[in-house]
Parts: sequence; structure tokens; C-alpha cells
Amino acid sequence: MFWADKFAADASGDRIIVNDSKTPSGRVHVGSLRGVVIHDAIYRALKHAGKPVTFTYGVDDYDALDTVPHYLDQEKFAPYLGHPLCNVPSPDQSAAPDYAKYFMGEFLEVFAKLGVRPEIYYLRDLYRSGRMNSYIDLFLQNAHLVREAYKEISKADRPDNWYPFQTICENCGKIATTTVTDYQDGKVFYTCQPNAMDYVKGCGHSGWVSPFDGNGKLPWKVEWVAKWEVVGVSIELAGKDHSQKGGSRDVANSICRKVLKKNPPTHAPYEFILVNGTKMSSSKGVGSSAKEIADLLPPELLRFLMLRTQPRSVINFMPNYETVTRLFRDYDNLIVKYQSDDVKDEKAQEELVPLIYSQLNTDERVQSYHPFDFSTLISLLQILNLDLEAEIAARSEKTLTEYDWEIIRDRIRVGKKWLQDYADEEEKLVIYQDAMPEKAKHLTKAQVTYLQALVTNLSADVNWEGEALQTLLFSTSKQVEVSQKDAFAAVYYTFLNKERGPKAGSLFSYLEKSFVLQRLQDAIALNQ
Repeated sequence: MFWADKFAADASGDRIIVNDSKTPSGRVHVGSLRGVVIHDAIYRALKHAGKPVTFTYGVDDYDALDTVPHYLDQEKFAPYLGHPLCNVPSPDQSAAPDYAKYFMGEFLEVFAKLGVRPEIYYLRDLYRSGRMNSYIDLFLQNAHLVREAYKEISKADRPDNWYPFQTICENCGKIATTTVTDYQDGKVFYTCQPNAMDYVKGCGHSGWVSPFDGNGKLPWKVEWVAKWEVVGVSIELAGKDHSQKGGSRDVANSICRKVLKKNPPTHAPYEFILVNGTKMSSSKGVGSSAKEIADLLPPELLRFLMLRTQPRSVINFMPNYETVTRLFRDYDNLIVKYQSDDVKDEKAQEELVPLIYSQLNTDERVQSYHPFDFSTLISLLQILNLDLEAEIAARSEKTLTEYDWEIIRDRIRVGKKWLQDYADEEEKLVIYQDAMPEKAKHLTKAQVTYLQALVTNLSADVNWEGEALQTLLFSTSKQVEVSQKDAFAAVYYTFLNKERGPKAGSLFSYLEKSFVLQRLQDAIALNQ
């Protein structure tokens, strides 16, 4: 059974709420999409099972601005460090009224592209409307139980006069620097501590203030529990960093049981998405943003990237040639399998579930098409003076339908964007068609010997396909006892003016045989 369907099978109740949330501290990285798509898949599985389900998504915009991202004006935003994100000005007032809505707006555009449509709520509204008031009072009245949970679960000592609340300082507007040390008659006593945080100083102001109606917020582990109650959450997974033993989720679970006398929502951890092996951070601007990757990959492929891997396994996404072309190839292979008649056994059907959940529609329809190899498309895009669509039509085994062309044209867009924004120099295929590359004029004697043998072998009646040509290139190097490194460097120098490049066999397959033979002969002549 697919992992999302297992959650659906175990869930029960008259109103099942699947919830996820995000702090919009900056440009949202692609890693945050994993939680979004995982929760959306669980929501869809519940719908498919005929259970009453709602998908909600919270924007934690009462959290403090703790870093100014490198891509923003440091001078403009540094004065707002420590302020609630919803009280920080927007980087572009014409796009959004404040900082939180600006960055969340960009993220929600990605939701729409991916066919994810949760009910969105903002923490500012839960606090300012008074919906959090009764829970603020409850946790302040039971501060000793909250302190107990922190101590027992995460070994974090809180002093006897620590209360689980942070006010917005009436003097400086910061929320990160305030400490509450008393609660009486519906008011808290707080101090804006000068040395509370290492990234910003408090102003030293102190006083009594009501904690209700948006005057401050609960610490996030306590706030998490209050949200579960206010929103009515039934299922909420969390990233590995929050799900470790003694971590944030364990603390929240304990607070829920101690103070509310209830079991917390269903939970399971999910792993990170790494970009080039690095965990990403929104505020630090590390990694590719969700918007950037959503602008690159077709939405079904981006969903597929998230869903084909079990939530407990790391996804290491490197937008390089090998990873991107393999993603397209794996998806296309499932499309072919979906279209075939040979998917009757249970295992074959299970393999197709990630494909089905990757579609933008929620009715499990997969619109079939005739795949065209994406790696071939990237190569064809780089050949000058080529009628691309005519070449694609000639290489396709079947007559392409309008929908086939719709898919292919979008992939042409992806290929162009990948070449422009992501391809390394050695992944690019800039073929010198009109002039001999400079580096081809300085081949070694062994390399010339290799090219001579290669001309002889290629002149025969050979299969002009990528893999067959690659095999021939290898066997020729063994025939004349030239190292593979030197042999392939001779080919790349002769056609690309660089030492390395894409598969040489594939490179030849995209070119006319007569052109390849003539270029090799010209390079031999230049070096004799």
C-alpha cells in the first residue's frame, strides 16, 4: 500500500483536518515543498477513501524576523530584526502589504502551479481575532506544566518565573526580545531584555500588558499545541529536525497531554530535501527557491520528485544533467507502463501510484502521451540551424498528437531554461560546425592514431545510435591501445573545443555521419 493510503486507512472521525505550516522568513526554498506535497497526498488519499477531510495551511507570520536575507537591502530591514514578520514592511509594496505576505504570496503561486489548494490561515488573524485567547490564558495559568514538559522531554530548564508568552514590546515593537515573568488579573509583566538574543538587542522597557487580542504570541512549541486545538488538526507530519527524540514535536506532544489532557494529532517524520547535498534555509538564502524549481520543472515532475521517495528517505536534488534527465526518464517510463496492458498484478499497480498522485487533478486521471527523450531534446536544442520540431517528428516512432506536442513544447521550454540557468560548461554542447576548434589543432600522436582508427570503423555500415556509437568509441580506444581519457579528449577537442562533454556516442548520433567523418579527417590532416 502507498504510504499516503496507509494514513488514510488509519484515519477516522467526522471531520479530519490535515495541516501543514510555514514561517515566511524569506524566499521559500524547495525543501519546504516536500511537506506541502506530502500533506496534499494524504489529503487526496483521504478524499479517495471517501472520508470527510479538509487540508489547512498555516502561515506563522507572528514569528520574529531573525535574519535579513542576503538578497534584501540590509540597511532597510535591519531595524526590523526581532519584529513580527507581519509587522515588517514589504520588499515591494505594490506586490504585498507586508513582509510575510510578500514571501508567502510567492510560495502560494507555487501551490497553485502544483494543484495544491489548502485553506490558508494566518497566525496574525488567529491572535488578533481573539481565537487564541482562551489557550493563551490556559497555558499561562498552567505555566508550571509547560516548564515541566520542557524539562522532562528536552532537558531544558526554565526558571520558576518563566511564562510561555512573548509580548510585542510597546516601546520598540520587538517580539523576540521580551520575557514574561508574571501573570495576574489577565495581564502579564514583561521586560524587553537587552541581551536576550544574539542577533538583536531589546530596548529595556518593562511593564504590564494584556496578552490577548494580538499583543503577543505563545512560544512556538506551545503555539503548535494551541493551533492544533483552534484549527482542529487531526494529522500533521513534521520534518526530521523537529521529530527527533526530545525535539520540538515531542515537547509539543507532552504539553498537549499535560495541559489539554488530549492525545496530539497523528504524526510521522519526513526527511529533508538537499540541494547539491546541502540542507537549505529560507532566511539564509541557501539552495534553490521553490519558485525557481517550479519555474524549471513541469508541475507533475516536481510533484513526482517529492512523491516517488518514501517520506523517511532523503531527497538529494541536484539540478544537473544526470539528475534532471533521469527524473524525466523515470516519469516517462511510468507513463509508458501506465499506457500498457501489462499492469494487472498488484506490484505493477503499486509502482504507478506515485505517478497518479503526481497529477494536478484530484480525480486520479493520468493523461497519456508519447514520451520524447529529454536528454535527446537537450542535445538537439544545442545544434545550430536545426529545424527542431521537424527533427523531433522525424525521430518519433509514432505520429505525435496535439497533446504530445503540448508536452514536448513545454519540455523545450524546460530544456532552454536548464541550459541557460543550470547547465555547467561541460554539460553544454556547443558544436563547432563552421570552423575547426583551436584545441583540435594540437592533438598528440596517440590521439591522431585513435581518430584514424575511428574514421575507419565509423566508415563501415554501423548503427548510428547513441549506445552503439559509444560502444564503438570504447572498442576503438582498446584496438589502438590509447587511454580512454586521451581518446575521448581527442573527440571533444575536435567537436567542442574542450576536454570533457556529454556522452560522445550520443553527440555523434545527433550529427550527420558525413559531417562527423569529414571533421575527424580534417583534424587528422591538421596534426600531420
